[in-house]
Formats: sequence, C-alpha cells, structure tokens
Amino acid sequence: MQHNNWQCPKCKNNEYETDQFAATGGGFTKIVDIQNKKFNTITCNRCRFTEVYKAGKSGTLEDVFDFFTT
Repeated sequence: MQHNNWQCPKCKNNEYETDQFAATGGGFTKIVDIQNKKFNTITCNRCRFTEVYKAGKSGTLEDVFDFFTT
C-alpha cells in the first residue's frame, strides 16, 4: 500500500505509519469467528488520526488456515 503524497487531513503532517487488521463479517463467518474482512490503516504520527481502507478479500485457503489457527 503506497501513499507517497499522503497528508493528514486534520493536522497536515506528512509522516505516517501503516498497519492492517481483520474482522469477521456477518452470518456464518461471525458464528464460527472467521475473519474474512481485511482492512489497511494509515495513522498520522503527529495527531494519531487514522484512515481505514477496505482491502481485498482473502482467498479460501487463507480463510481455512485462519479458521484452524484461531
């Protein structure tokens, strides 16, 4: 995830860090706690404002692996 020209919309700082997290969806995936929704974040190093972006869905094999390792 490249953000060469990113600028914080709150404090106009150009320094940031990126991260990712996963969450469960609804229905069956929520019942069995399969984290099939992936997100990327960009957080301003100065004011800590964070933007969240939806990432592509993971593949079925990765979902199965996540299920057995949780």
